[in-house]
Amino acid sequence: MPWYFAYGSNMQSATLRGRRGIHFARAVPGRVYGWRLVLDKPPLVPIGESFATIIADATAEVLGVAYEISEVDLAHLDMSEGVPLGNYQRIELAVQPLTGRTDATLTAFAFMSEHRDPALQPSSRYMSLLIDGALEHGLPAQYVEFLRAIPARPETPAAAQLRPLIDRVMRRR
Repeated sequence: MPWYFAYGSNMQSATLRGRRGIHFARAVPGRVYGWRLVLDKPPLVPIGESFATIIADATAEVLGVAYEISEVDLAHLDMSEGVPLGNYQRIELAVQPLTGRTDATLTAFAFMSEHRDPALQPSSRYMSLLIDGALEHGLPAQYVEFLRAIPARPETPAAAQLRPLIDRVMRRR
């Protein structure tokens, strides 16, 4: 079974299971060297908010959660993250677990986007999902504080209105 590395809202297992309909066998908190988390990725539909992506940066690291999922679930993630539309692209990363055998490396898929808009900020609702996921999986307190310090804006009315429709589309039938 493949591994999927979540660094955004999918770190929160309730989002991954509920909103995405993904069932995982295991969840392992982990670190990926050579990548940096940014929160300026524009959505497919302009709603005035941004989302998470990662960018290559040899001096950085990103923390998140590696989930062991099925091939079917990975294909569903491709669809729900908009890979066929160019919203994100799937990449392969080496994830170092934060617990257990930290010398072991997991090969995991993640999603990244080259679409960036520095004028956008994530919503406070979105950031709360990242923070909840980081806390749920025991990511280091310093990383949680880093997430809490990211400037966020109130959710836009467009985003709140569009979310139920997006949730229906993302969820498995």
